Amino acid sequence: MINTLQTIMKHKLVAVVRGANLDDVMPIAEALYDGGIRILEITMDTPRVETVINEVNQAFDEKMVVGAGTVLDPESARTAIMAGAKFIFSPTVNTRTIEMTKRYGVVSIPGAMTPTEILTAYEHGADLVKVFPAGVMGPSYMKDVHGPLPHVPLMPTGGIDLSNVRAYFEKGAVAAGLGSALVKTGSPMTDDDLQAMKDNARQFIEAIEGVST
Repeated sequence: MINTLQTIMKHKLVAVVRGANLDDVMPIAEALYDGGIRILEITMDTPRVETVINEVNQAFDEKMVVGAGTVLDPESARTAIMAGAKFIFSPTVNTRTIEMTKRYGVVSIPGAMTPTEILTAYEHGADLVKVFPAGVMGPSYMKDVHGPLPHVPLMPTGGIDLSNVRAYFEKGAVAAGLGSALVKTGSPMTDDDLQAMKDNARQFIEAIEGVST
């Protein structure tokens, strides 16, 4: 778990693959890796998600950290962990899901918005707290929350793009989740789509170069 958490804190950017066609998940993962992304979230609504998580894990042989997203309950968390997920992302604070995740020694990243939710998640064992949807509040919210809660590591997700990603880190984020601004899904991927995704990944990495957390 420490290695997974350290990797997330080191590389900072987590690519979220949601709603991808089954045959496109591996090419997407390869394009993102070639673009410099080292942490990949595969959402639980992906067809045959257990197989997908396992296959991506095996293909990258620990060169990329693979976890599960949109995990709504402890049963889904356990399913993802058994498939090889190294972290569990949730959109909400479900304390039983946090507890299940920690039972298996896996990194827990629940989603929260208000200071009360954020602290509740952290007190129940969250390793990071996903501030979601972050775009509603903007980068300055990281600094506002860290005023009374400086010890809680925050990871904004939702509404993060090239125009604001650096600002989130400058205001105190330790990592960020990148959804449709980086990973566009919903239709079969072409070679041009994959190249654009790889180039986009590189731009995100360049955008946060030199930030300290």
